[in-house]
Amino acid sequence: MYSFEQLKIFVTVCESGSFSAAARKLKRAQSGVSQAIANLEIAIDQELFNREKNTPVLTENGKALLPIAQSILHQQKYFDQKVESLTQEHEHEVVIAVDESLLDENLIAILAPLCDAFPITHFDIITASTFDVEDLVRDGKAHVGIIYADGELKVDMDFFLLGQARFLTIAAPRHKLTELPVVHDADLKRYRQCVHRSAEHKELWFSYGISSKVWYANTHQTLVSLVSKGVGWANVPELSAKPMIQQGNVIALPVAHEHTGWMTSVGCLVSRRHAVGPVLEKVIQALQSTSFINDHWES
Repeated sequence: MYSFEQLKIFVTVCESGSFSAAARKLKRAQSGVSQAIANLEIAIDQELFNREKNTPVLTENGKALLPIAQSILHQQKYFDQKVESLTQEHEHEVVIAVDESLLDENLIAILAPLCDAFPITHFDIITASTFDVEDLVRDGKAHVGIIYADGELKVDMDFFLLGQARFLTIAAPRHKLTELPVVHDADLKRYRQCVHRSAEHKELWFSYGISSKVWYANTHQTLVSLVSKGVGWANVPELSAKPMIQQGNVIALPVAHEHTGWMTSVGCLVSRRHAVGPVLEKVIQALQSTSFINDHWES
C-alpha cells in the first residue's frame, strides 16, 4: 500500500525536475528519494518514470496519475488544517482581497458585522485586479479573494460561485460611436479603446484590447474616467459605470452581440495555505448567503 509520504515525494520530483532537486527540497538523501519512488511503483504496479536518461521523464501512466496525486495531497492538507482549526481560538488576522470593481457598499455591509462578532481579529481588505487577487490567494498572502471567474479549475485553491456581474460597453456622449443605432466589432476597432490590465500586463478574457489604438489602466474606475473625458471607449462593470451613466457623462453603447451587456461569473477563492478557523469560516458563510448573491451582482 502506498503512503502520503510517497505521493509527496512523487509530486516533488515532478515539480522539481529531478531526484536530486527533490531531495534538496525535501532535505533528504537522494537515495532515499529514489527508493521511495521505487517503492511507490511497486505498491501500485506502475512505472512512473523513464530512467534511461540522467533526468527522469514521466511515463504516460505517470502523467495520468500526477494530477490525482496532487489532488490527494491537497485534500490531506485541507483535512489537517481543518483538524487544527477545530482546536484553535479565533484567528489573529484575516486578509480579504477583492477585485477593485467589486468592492462597494453592499460588500462592506456584509463584512462590517464581523467586527463585533470577532473583536480581536484584524481584518485587512485589499483591492487589486482579478489576476493580482488570484496571485495573492495562491501565495497565501490573502485568505480569500473575490474575482471575475474564468471557469478554469483551480487545483491549488478552493472556489465557489457567488453570482454574475454585467459589463457594459461605454463611450462619452459626443463620441462618434454613440451616433450608431447598432455598434459592431468592426466599429469598435476603428476607435481608441481603454483597456483594463493588471500589474503583470494581463487582460481580462472578455474585455481585452481589440483596437489598434489603446490606453491601459489597472482599475475600472480609471477607465470610466478616461471614457468620460473622450479618450476612447471601454468595456467596464455596470457597478463602476452606473453613476456616470446616471449623470449623463457616459453612455452604454448598443453593441450588436451584447444588447443588454456581457454577463460574467463572480466567484470566491479560498487559500489552502491557511487553516479555516471560525473567523474565516464566518466570512465564507457571509459571502455564500443567498441574499448577498441576489441583491448585489445579479440584475
